[in-house]
Amino acid sequence: MKKAAEAAFFIAHHSSLITRHVIGFEAMLPSPVHAVTLVCHPETPTEAVRGITARVSRTPGKLAVSYVLVGALDRLRVPAPRAPRIAERLWQHTCCEIFVASKGMPTYYEFNLSPSGEWAAYAFDGYRSRTGEACAEGLAPEIAVRGSASMLELDAVIRLDRLSKLRSGAPLALALSAVIEDGDGALSYWALRHPAGRPDFHHSEAFSLELAAPTTPPARAGSPSRAGG
Repeated sequence: MKKAAEAAFFIAHHSSLITRHVIGFEAMLPSPVHAVTLVCHPETPTEAVRGITARVSRTPGKLAVSYVLVGALDRLRVPAPRAPRIAERLWQHTCCEIFVASKGMPTYYEFNLSPSGEWAAYAFDGYRSRTGEACAEGLAPEIAVRGSASMLELDAVIRLDRLSKLRSGAPLALALSAVIEDGDGALSYWALRHPAGRPDFHHSEAFSLELAAPTTPPARAGSPSRAGG
């Protein structure tokens, strides 16, 4: 009963935020949408999760990612809702992660997105080599969460135009991942692609999703030109 009450509170608490944010997320969908599936690392199996998928869309200056987890939520530990804020070590519990790099470049960003509404952002000059550019309020993503007894969805919008280490207009290389905490505290690790060995979301092989730069639609014939010099 306690878990059911917590789940009901979790869903109700987010309902108003969800309505506002989903409209914004759906508005990005006219650009190409990439549907992908995350895979559980073979060394961290779980029976509580049946699968995790994601949809990804890029528009000028923004990246939208929607995660969908299907499973028995009453057998998972899902962080309780809180006011949006920066928080550390979110990856020690259930959270979604997005790694963003310009294709072919060693620098990248990591975003941790908790169902609680908390978040963190880190910048790297190379493999696990963190820089001082991290967790600035200006990097705050938009996060919305909704769920049921068998599904948890997390939508996030990241402002690419505020990530100074990315090359403007260049193709992106993304690594999408998730950490899921079972009811007994065990963690399972999910990613688009796992390198050999232990789970490692930072590994270059994890950046397996490429997104081309968005194109600007051509002006329609006969459209009036803008006034100006």
